[in-house]
Amino acid sequence: MTALVRQLGLCEYAATYERMRSFTAERTPATPDELWFLQHPPVFTQGQAGKAEHVLAPGAIPVVQSNRGGQVTYHGPGQLVVYVLVDLHRQGYGPRELVRRLEQAMIDALAAYGIAARARADAPGVYVERRWADGAAPELRKIGSLGLRVSRGCSYHGLALNVDMDLEPFDRINPCGLAGMRMTQVSALGGPAQVPHVARDIEPILLNQLGLKSFAGNH
Repeated sequence: MTALVRQLGLCEYAATYERMRSFTAERTPATPDELWFLQHPPVFTQGQAGKAEHVLAPGAIPVVQSNRGGQVTYHGPGQLVVYVLVDLHRQGYGPRELVRRLEQAMIDALAAYGIAARARADAPGVYVERRWADGAAPELRKIGSLGLRVSRGCSYHGLALNVDMDLEPFDRINPCGLAGMRMTQVSALGGPAQVPHVARDIEPILLNQLGLKSFAGNH
């Protein structure tokens, strides 16, 4: 199976969200899958069942309601977002397996930078556990997040991997509903600081995990 890979640059969240919904509503069994690589301006997004108490102090950053799964998260420049528009019926796996494959793609990409990361059975996403300061106890921090929606067997939304961004806005929420969860990023752990670099590295890993091959697009 082939997928159209689009490199979209910096995109407003609300417009991209509507574009994903329209694409999914209008696609047919013959529509090729697509992967959208992009970044968003600063925005908090609240999942469909998100609880308002997890938004602590958003300040001037907008909070946008979304129909993806999960609780509140933050997107901003320096974070790689990949939206995964895949016909799961055609691929032969379901939403849980899609989550596992997306997590594994992030884990494998991070491993190539010497960053040991893992998933958690009780909370989707990818985490790094280490001593963050001399003498400190090991602490689990989140580096990659997931939020998905499946409509008529087709997925949209996707993953967000922190590369080199301002992490302060995560302190204004309980990220993904996890009170006290701290975040980390690729650049802080010795990996590259450029989102396009990480996008280029993770693309073949992600395609392989999803069982797809690419043909390129840029709009």
